Amino acid sequence: MGVENRSTMVEFVLLGLAESMVLQTLLFVLFLAMYLVTLSGNAVMVLLIGVDPRLRTPMYFFLLHLSLLDMCYSSVTVPQMLVHLLSVHKALPFARCALQMYIFLAFGMAECVLLAIMAYDRYVAICYPLHYGTIMSRHLCSRMAAAAWVSGFLNSLIVNGFALHLPYRGPSRINQFFCEVPAVIKLASADITTAEVVVFVFGTLLLLVPFLLIAASYGRILAAILLIHSVEGRRRAASTCASHLLVVSLFYGTAVFAYMRPTSATSSTGQDKAVSIFYTVVTPMLNPLIYSLRNKEVKGALGRLATRKIFTKM
Repeated sequence: MGVENRSTMVEFVLLGLAESMVLQTLLFVLFLAMYLVTLSGNAVMVLLIGVDPRLRTPMYFFLLHLSLLDMCYSSVTVPQMLVHLLSVHKALPFARCALQMYIFLAFGMAECVLLAIMAYDRYVAICYPLHYGTIMSRHLCSRMAAAAWVSGFLNSLIVNGFALHLPYRGPSRINQFFCEVPAVIKLASADITTAEVVVFVFGTLLLLVPFLLIAASYGRILAAILLIHSVEGRRRAASTCASHLLVVSLFYGTAVFAYMRPTSATSSTGQDKAVSIFYTVVTPMLNPLIYSLRNKEVKGALGRLATRKIFTKM
């Protein structure tokens, strides 16, 4: 029997976050609230950018795609986690587990590329303000956003291809709350060296290359800001980058721990789960809050939308 036929017979059992039903119930309430905040916050960002003409700029165009990615990224894992928190049998068939692995990694890789594109947008805006509209044309922005989505799905196909090619026999227990490549390939009933190297190399490249582009962009931005003579001008230029830098720090801080280390590297299960919760639940929830609380234009758009709704009802 081939690898594919053996693999389709496997049911992965997810051990989840806790064994106590009381604790699971409390976690269900907490994560449900956080998931609803994630969906509503990102949906509001998409709505504001879509309806407010003042937000139809390249920066907000990319922010719209970031909000869409965050909603999709979180929805791949959190609803299943919520169901399993109230279930006794926490299992997924191989096909569903494989699909979750593929889509989750695709959205994560796409976000890496998109954050690098957003850094480049800030670089052009601050270093070449007079040519910003010409360089960051609508056509270029659309192509860059499409490149982020396509690259995520293509690279995920390669990584998951190596992981899912391995044979998996019998019920397998994953000490995690969702199917993730590093956790799943540890359960293969064959030599995982090649798959482990592929995951490590692709994880490193797909995090490191965008990160280097972000670092290069902000290096040029910092040099440009230092050349601004007025303190107010420096503050204004720096404030346009603060939200993006905070989002990058949150995303890369956890992604590096999860993917830029060999799968066999020693780490506690508690650490792995905590990091996974952070980048699947916490970060997608915080991103729209970071951009809305620190951004006068977004707050202004929200106020105009609320005023419009009030006058419409009157």
